[in-house]
Amino acid sequence: MAKQIISTDQAPKAIGTYSQAVKAGNTVYLSGQIPLDPATMALVEGGIDAQIRRVFDNLKAVSEAAGGELKDTVKLNVFLTDLSHFPRVNAIMAEYFAEPYPARAAIGVAALPRGASVEMDAVLVLGD
Repeated sequence: MAKQIISTDQAPKAIGTYSQAVKAGNTVYLSGQIPLDPATMALVEGGIDAQIRRVFDNLKAVSEAAGGELKDTVKLNVFLTDLSHFPRVNAIMAEYFAEPYPARAAIGVAALPRGASVEMDAVLVLGD
């Protein structure tokens, strides 16, 4: 099975030795996104809500570059430096996703790159 590297300037550039996403067949594996503004590569300001929205916007941009949409997400992993923010993830996620929701995990971590409070990665399946 051939793999295709997915890249878009509508999401932050990779800040390490990884691709924004890799498509293998009809499955797309999105790398973790932190709340960086793709234009400035700076962490967004405005608190946890702004960070969560930026992460979803970044995932959306990479999903679209792969030929899909957020609704194609089958698995979402959420990493938070403070699990008390999880209700905010749920509330904001409802702005980006409709039922049926993807499978999801939420993991508390000690730290994230660039001082971010949230990071998410995802797996998409394209087509039916």
